[in-house]
Amino acid sequence: MLLKDKVALVTGAASGVGRAIALAMAREGASVVVADRNEMPGEDTVRLVQESGGNAAFVQLEVTEASRHVAVIERALELFGRLDIACNNAGISVGRSGKYNLLADSSIEDWHDIIDVNLHGVFYGMRAQLPVMVAAGSGCIINTASIMSQVAAERLGAYVASKHAVLGLTKSAALDYASSGVRINAVGPGYVDTPMLRFKSEGQRQELEARHPVNRLATPQEVAELVVWLASDKASFITGAYYPVDGGYLAQ
Repeated sequence: MLLKDKVALVTGAASGVGRAIALAMAREGASVVVADRNEMPGEDTVRLVQESGGNAAFVQLEVTEASRHVAVIERALELFGRLDIACNNAGISVGRSGKYNLLADSSIEDWHDIIDVNLHGVFYGMRAQLPVMVAAGSGCIINTASIMSQVAAERLGAYVASKHAVLGLTKSAALDYASSGVRINAVGPGYVDTPMLRFKSEGQRQELEARHPVNRLATPQEVAELVVWLASDKASFITGAYYPVDGGYLAQ
């Protein structure tokens, strides 16, 4: 088991990529803190972990509230006594309007919604996670960035900005803590077959698939396997890195 006896925290773990990461980490021996704003599907993730023989607990988290991140760390320490791995995965692609707009047509509210979750949520998470890891002299943080951390797309100004910023934040933090025994990396998924895309029409899904040279969407499990590897000792000399899992999207 790659993560035997480790304790991992995964945000946005109630569904999609976050759930897949939680399940994969538990499979590899980690006890998992399932953190999400949605209690019922979060508890479903815990149930799935337990049914597969793993160990997990749900903690409610609103990632836009800095104090909640601190409370989640405190709860993780109460439950499992340590924190070895944190995956800051929670994210959104649209704001409260539910629309993808040209930049000048975007609302201030939508901008803040996306930046608050995708960027501030990662910053608040690392800010709470790092002191525990530094005190222990070891730890690993994996932030979920995106292919949009490297390129851009139309009508995605706030999302692209947030994901570019997550990558820069990851690299800077990795340098800050490289001598403290804490590794910090980012993964960059392409379009993934998750509930976030379920509202797309069949034609829209096919168009998204065609953007990838492999001509399909990623599965959540494919992203999760990369995260598990980065969290393991097999990646012990890797920090400040960005790993796309994108079916060749960025090679074009």
